[in-house]
Amino acid sequence: MIIVTGANGFIGSALVWELNQRGIANILAVDPVGRDVHDLLGRRTIADFIHRDRLWDFLQSPAADSVSWVFHLGACSSTTETDWDFLRRNNLEYSQKLFTWCAEKGKNLVYASSAATYGAGEHGFSDRTDAEILKPLNLYGESKVQMDRWAAKQKKTPPRWYGLKFFNVFGPNEYFKGPMASLVFKAYHQIRKTGELGLFKSYNPRFRDGEQVRDFIYVKDVTRWMVELMDRQPANGVYNMGFGQARSWLDLAQAVFKASGKTPKIKWLEIPDNIRNQYQYFTEASMDKWRGQGMSPPQWPLEKAIEDDVKNHLAAKDAVL
Repeated sequence: MIIVTGANGFIGSALVWELNQRGIANILAVDPVGRDVHDLLGRRTIADFIHRDRLWDFLQSPAADSVSWVFHLGACSSTTETDWDFLRRNNLEYSQKLFTWCAEKGKNLVYASSAATYGAGEHGFSDRTDAEILKPLNLYGESKVQMDRWAAKQKKTPPRWYGLKFFNVFGPNEYFKGPMASLVFKAYHQIRKTGELGLFKSYNPRFRDGEQVRDFIYVKDVTRWMVELMDRQPANGVYNMGFGQARSWLDLAQAVFKASGKTPKIKWLEIPDNIRNQYQYFTEASMDKWRGQGMSPPQWPLEKAIEDDVKNHLAAKDAVL
């Protein structure tokens, strides 16, 4: 059995889709959001669905003996969350508890870290960098870097464990993320409604408006890589999950306009005060460590990925994987 937490969320539900594509259906889906609220698993085949608070009871039952892998993708992913106690309980302590259980029971673990751990990028974006020196710009990133630091210090670990530093992941099933949804998702709907797209101005003299850059990675690459971790089992540790090439917001915008069959029209916006001081102007994942373990390169360049997302998912009658 494979456990997927956050299974009714974006990356978690996409992973269940990927596992089903590989013929794997013995999956325990875990999420605090019930399928009566929204259902990203309606077309998927799973063994069972339980609330995250019931997971601990399951892990103490004989049925848990059959678990081989735990993919812990559930967390509060809001970069504007200011309640540290909430983040500590949900993102840090919950992850530590799962790590400890996997270590004690000899089960393999993959957990979600984040590129937010790199802060402003003053130490670069290499997954070889000691997590102790990283300074996240928000409490969400702090909750993730504290987990990375803690995991690296553990003497007793799961047989295989991986912390995945997700960069700007986008793609199908991100339909209920609200403000945390990718710009691809927001842009498609904004362009469809108004014919134009709002992008943030630059407040950094090194970057012209719209030329701030991010490492955008398609969710179909991410889920394929997670299954590849099970197959190839590289060295334990933290790995970046990015394309490895920074692209600008304008690149992304132009690709969405093209895939939507619309003429580009940009409206420049002020960055809100509550995020202006934590705004990242450059992120680019170093993928050397990943490639050095013999892992595969990404298969979805930005324009190809956006075309697939827009035409085969966002514009489709049934957008869910």
